[in-house]
Amino acid sequence: MAPQVLGRALVSAKWLSEAVRAGRVGASLRVLDASWYPPQERNARQEFKERHIPGASFFDIEECRDKSSPYDFMLPSEAHFADYVGSLGVSNDTHVVVYDGDELGTFYAPRAWWMFRVFGHKEVSILNGGFKNWVKEGHPVTAEASQPTPAVFKAKLNTLLVKTFEEMMQNVGSLRFQVVDSRPEGRFRGTELDQGLESGHIPGAVNIPFRSFLTETGHEKSIEEIQEIFRENKVDLSKPLAATCRKGVTACHIALAAYLCGKRDVAVYDGSWSEWFHRAPPRYKVSEMKRNKA
Repeated sequence: MAPQVLGRALVSAKWLSEAVRAGRVGASLRVLDASWYPPQERNARQEFKERHIPGASFFDIEECRDKSSPYDFMLPSEAHFADYVGSLGVSNDTHVVVYDGDELGTFYAPRAWWMFRVFGHKEVSILNGGFKNWVKEGHPVTAEASQPTPAVFKAKLNTLLVKTFEEMMQNVGSLRFQVVDSRPEGRFRGTELDQGLESGHIPGAVNIPFRSFLTETGHEKSIEEIQEIFRENKVDLSKPLAATCRKGVTACHIALAAYLCGKRDVAVYDGSWSEWFHRAPPRYKVSEMKRNKA
């Protein structure tokens, strides 16, 4: 797929490797590794130090978040985001390419992609297939640390791309927008624990596990395949849509998939199930587990 298509939501490893070889990584093109893993499983920062795409910087999702929130990975303030990405050499004129090293191909990169868009940045892309396929295809890696020149980034929160708990609560009654939940089916239905939490879903939500949009190799499926997935699940891309998950990460895969189909206004419920579980009244938590116990 040509990188110029679809506002460059995706770029190929071939395109990025050519940019790296041509020495284009710099003030106008920044590459960010947005990997995150459970600490007991892998150390994202250490892996980045050992090998990464030449010229890349580490986008630490643990640092670029609202640390005062009781919920994981909530959006930081405009000032916090601006300062953080500015320190990585990103200005409002920079084309940003994000990737991660997950075994699936892509996991956290869509969250970083969405964050940039939420704060008003237009030129942001995801490396299609992620670091896994970058390495598999034989593109260069390095342990050399880059020292980007700090830049000025001006952030402006686009509230149309993020949903709050209050908006999600109102929607249960009004159904003003569709809701798609990207978690695995068992967690959506409430038949298995969701990272230690009792699981279930928001009333009226539709379940499309985020892996549905990825090929076996970890690349994004074709636009035609993605459109068919939405159609099969009776999700109308011509109407308002919000995405949710466990902590606002894989929901961004829904936003990306819809974006590739030309729908650029999908909102993500930032607090997602981790907030909903703790704040919503019991009748607003749909779970088959509860029914089975009754």
